Amino acid sequence: MSVNLQPADTPPPQMVMMQMITGYWVAQSIYAAARLGIADLLKDGAKSCAQLANESGANPQALYRLLRALASVGIFAETETEQFVLTPLAACLRSDVSNSVRDASIMLGDREHYHSWGNVLHSIQTGESSFENLFGMNIFEYYAQNPEPAMIFDRAMTSFSSTEIDAVVASYDFSPITQLVDVAGGQGSLLTAILTANPHITGILFDLPDVIARARSVIAAQNVAGRCQLETGNFFESVPVGADAYLLKHIIHDWDDERSITILKNCHRAMTENGRVLVVEQVIPPGNTPFMGKLLDMNMLIMCPGGKERTAAEYQALFQAAGFRLTRIVPTATFVSVVEGMKI
Repeated sequence: MSVNLQPADTPPPQMVMMQMITGYWVAQSIYAAARLGIADLLKDGAKSCAQLANESGANPQALYRLLRALASVGIFAETETEQFVLTPLAACLRSDVSNSVRDASIMLGDREHYHSWGNVLHSIQTGESSFENLFGMNIFEYYAQNPEPAMIFDRAMTSFSSTEIDAVVASYDFSPITQLVDVAGGQGSLLTAILTANPHITGILFDLPDVIARARSVIAAQNVAGRCQLETGNFFESVPVGADAYLLKHIIHDWDDERSITILKNCHRAMTENGRVLVVEQVIPPGNTPFMGKLLDMNMLIMCPGGKERTAAEYQALFQAAGFRLTRIVPTATFVSVVEGMKI
């Protein structure tokens, strides 16, 4: 005799699995709403689907089906008068709010990520980047040649960073630092936040020429522009010299161990005596602990040549190979930690 020990309200494993299997249906529905700017159209109040379709250029019946599906998972809500309104989740898709995830949704739903994840088996069978297999170049070369997706990537990285920036500034003590180089710092959001919170620090935003070209107007508009230099170059060759701290946020996870060590060694060579490196990444916990970084690690496998998330032990080995002593790992209120290494 079999005994069913599941509570009556617990769905069977097959149903739970089906929810997971069809998860990309939800993700791509969110992508469509983000691309159409539906959340922005609803920021001033409820609208009918006919209004939304007219303003977004969508088919009214198809748009209704999209919004009904999203409303069923808490993204938008349909009123009794057959209009749609924002919910707290849908509000995250507005382009004009802090911590918006609209650009992140667009980046992850566009063909670069979506098609690469569709090619996931290539990465699992070969250990190589699915993206590179599909597009014939690595993702950074691709963005250098394709300005529109590169701009979406920049904006998505900025939106990803918004909550992390506040957490890093609040969690790590920057007071011992006098000059900070943000290596491959993109638009400079983290660097300018650190400079704002620490008036004694001067900074250098360092990245590839095309990235710095896009960042110039952003930095010029900040009230710390006078303390922030912009320099271009390739971190595989060299980084700006003479600073006492080098910041690498979501950089080391893009690369395999050999290339990561090269980047870290270049920082080691450039910094002053008693300098430090600050690696801001998700540090993988042991065992079966649920952690976003374990899924992000899959994305790195698929999208980047050798990219990976790492454990504390793996960071310790990287640092040692590059001439650093891992001194501490400072957790933040988000998934990322600040992994600190001191020059040996």
